[in-house]
Amino acid sequence: MSPSPQHNDISPEEWKLRVDLAACYRLVSLYGWSDLLFTHISARIPGDTHHFLINPYGLMFDEITASSLIKVDEACNKLSDSPYPVNPAGFTIHSAIHEGRPDVQCVLHTHTRAGIAVSTQKDGLLPISQQSTFVLDSIAYHDYEGVAFRTDEKPRLQADLGNATYFCLRNHGLLTVGPSIADAFLAMYIFETACQIQVGAQAMGELQNIEPEVLGRGREGVRVQTGSSPGQFIWPALIRKLDRIDQSYAT
Repeated sequence: MSPSPQHNDISPEEWKLRVDLAACYRLVSLYGWSDLLFTHISARIPGDTHHFLINPYGLMFDEITASSLIKVDEACNKLSDSPYPVNPAGFTIHSAIHEGRPDVQCVLHTHTRAGIAVSTQKDGLLPISQQSTFVLDSIAYHDYEGVAFRTDEKPRLQADLGNATYFCLRNHGLLTVGPSIADAFLAMYIFETACQIQVGAQAMGELQNIEPEVLGRGREGVRVQTGSSPGQFIWPALIRKLDRIDQSYAT
């Protein structure tokens, strides 16, 4: 997929990343995970420079297109023209994680009701569903410090995340990371589903925990179902689903 003539200053690699990130924003909206304008998905542009793509602050997620995404540096300075601003406070968490995790291409953050509900619970995500076994194999927690706009919080975010894939921001929401946009999206789908199951189950009575010896099999279960690249396995089907609805994300 190559950039259109009006965007021929963008490399094919960056354009492909833009299309995938715009698709991810549309899918987050489609699955009901958006919080009006107030969360972000960022993607690192391949190469030696620390440049990232992020949403124009003011567009709904279902309005975002490949060409409307804004390129920023590690300090959230705009590197591409846009009539919209970038929310520096929203990029604080993302820049911290990109800086601390060079293996991560995409950071996806949500404020869903189920995700926040679980983030408020002292015990966090419980081992009560198959989905939870996937998450509990690689989860970390970070205590709430207020709206994340202070740069001094970055080292604590980095230390708390460590090498995990799933990040529960207590009293705040959910976050996933991935070596690709597809992997970060699939991780969030699993994380959000596990939280929805937990909130629903807690309203129904006593819970049945999964035995500890089974919990360590989560990563193996993902591999058996999807192969070595779980995000890439599901992404083409998600793109086909999105294309049947609205292909404007790729413009």
